[in-house]
Amino acid sequence: MDGVVQLQKQLVDYIASLFHEGFLDEQFNQLQQLQDESNPDFVVEVVSLFFEDSERLLNELAKALWVPFRSSSSFFNPNILFREQETIDFRKVDAHVHQFKGSSSSIGAHRVQNVCITFRNYCEEQNVEGVEPWHRCLKCLQQVKHEYSLVRNKLETLFQLEKQIIAAGGSLPAT
Repeated sequence: MDGVVQLQKQLVDYIASLFHEGFLDEQFNQLQQLQDESNPDFVVEVVSLFFEDSERLLNELAKALWVPFRSSSSFFNPNILFREQETIDFRKVDAHVHQFKGSSSSIGAHRVQNVCITFRNYCEEQNVEGVEPWHRCLKCLQQVKHEYSLVRNKLETLFQLEKQIIAAGGSLPAT
């Protein structure tokens, strides 16, 4: 049982670090409180749905902001992308980012939610002196992808620790 106690302490410390580093907020605690014996996988299921929805939204955002470069010359590299600004529907981009922000908020993914707020602000600025708004949106998309990837890895690690505790015959500590 010494190993279980050590895993439980590791889990508590890990969750505390996720809050301290701003990956999670109080909404995650509230989500955990909805989990009970009748639905022991509630949090994993909700977060898995968040992952699926996030992947879809990131793909939709990428489609909305990027258009493959089409050249009449013989040289064509499909890995090089060119943005035709007039094709961007900023309302559509904003709607996707708004949905992503809401999903992030509902599971307590605080840092993802924050970069979504920044993303929405940049997409609303359609006449920024010196910097085209789509360029800023592309940078924001990269930030959202980065923060999403980080929180996904962190939550997958958390769920793996929980599985190890259960497999070792322990119970999950109250957080």
